Amino acid sequence: MKRSTRIISYFAIFTAVFLFGWAAAVVTNQVAESEIISDIISNPDPVQKEFNARAEAEGVELDTFWLVKEILEKKYVEDDEIDGDSVVYGATKGLTETLEDPYTVFMTPDETQEFNDNLNGDLEGIGAELTVRDQVLMVVSPLKNSPAKEAGLLPDDIIYKIDDEVAAEMSLFDAIHAIRGEKGTEVVLTIIREGVEQPFDLTIERDQVEVASVEHEELQDGIWLVTVNQFSDDTKMEFDQVINEIKLAEGRGIVLDLRYNGGGYLAGSVDIMSAFIRDAKEIVTIKYRDPQLNQTYFTDGKAQLPDIPLVVLVNRGSASASEIVAAAVQDLERGLVIGEKTFGKGSVQEVNPLPDGSSLRLTVAKWYSPDGSNIDHVGLEPDRTVELTEEDYQAARDPQVDAAVEYLNSIQ
Repeated sequence: MKRSTRIISYFAIFTAVFLFGWAAAVVTNQVAESEIISDIISNPDPVQKEFNARAEAEGVELDTFWLVKEILEKKYVEDDEIDGDSVVYGATKGLTETLEDPYTVFMTPDETQEFNDNLNGDLEGIGAELTVRDQVLMVVSPLKNSPAKEAGLLPDDIIYKIDDEVAAEMSLFDAIHAIRGEKGTEVVLTIIREGVEQPFDLTIERDQVEVASVEHEELQDGIWLVTVNQFSDDTKMEFDQVINEIKLAEGRGIVLDLRYNGGGYLAGSVDIMSAFIRDAKEIVTIKYRDPQLNQTYFTDGKAQLPDIPLVVLVNRGSASASEIVAAAVQDLERGLVIGEKTFGKGSVQEVNPLPDGSSLRLTVAKWYSPDGSNIDHVGLEPDRTVELTEEDYQAARDPQVDAAVEYLNSIQ
């Protein structure tokens, strides 16, 4: 017998023995499996009983979940990798992911803390707001003066890889975790950008990202640039202080800069519009699944600067609450919107804190401008389109601000 024939014979014998042994193991395991499943069904723990009772009342079958959970805990080979919290958190994340809504997410205690730190303007990383759209990780907006913005990251950039890991294979929060990190460390993002033929790498050094909610400066005699970077807890207080200063200085025009503002608290948009609208006017209507919950928000009728000429600047990084302000300015004809088409986030989220420190952030409604428009996935078109190119940025030019100042001077 030739050597090759002997090898084939030995392989055939080995395969037969292996398959027979596997088949025998399957029969044995089927018996053991049957005993485990019978035990789980017959002797549910108190937590399982409570969940099953709730599920039964709602016509939902949860036995499969508990069976899989118990089998994993009893039989998975790496028993030290089975963590009760991780199993529950993973299953809960899966529940929200079935909705395919990037704004509806379950957040673990650590993720919840990071989310709160972000709104409070206290984080370490690159300083960019991200989302998932059409199953790709996309930049909504780099924050002002952040490492992301300094490195040249732009709204609508697709993050293809994070340190050679494919971003599309991660959840949104896994991607955020991978990008964030300690000050002084680096992350390499592989970017796909419209108009650029090939993906390219951006190496960004992480830093402490401190985001002031409101900033201001006088551009010309009496014309003020007021930049709202995000709508956070401090926005109303900081904005009121700036408006009082401009009022005392007898300002003759305001450029309200909402570029790269990815949103935040809805109430902040109403507070800002209240400074410019003389009477109580409708700003935004929130429509829920249950029409009885629908709510319309109005300005407070206590405008500090009801007559001052106003220009609002927007771009692709303007989203959510920023778009509420811009849409209201257009619909109420309170000023001129200049810049580029906005991101298009016309939904409303709420955060439900849970007892263990985790939370559920979910989309609960859509918002509509005073004339009844919703810009979700569409974006808001400015009254006057003015682009700010990468060449402008590199040359420290800002044609959008220039256009705003020119307009304000023209109507004096």
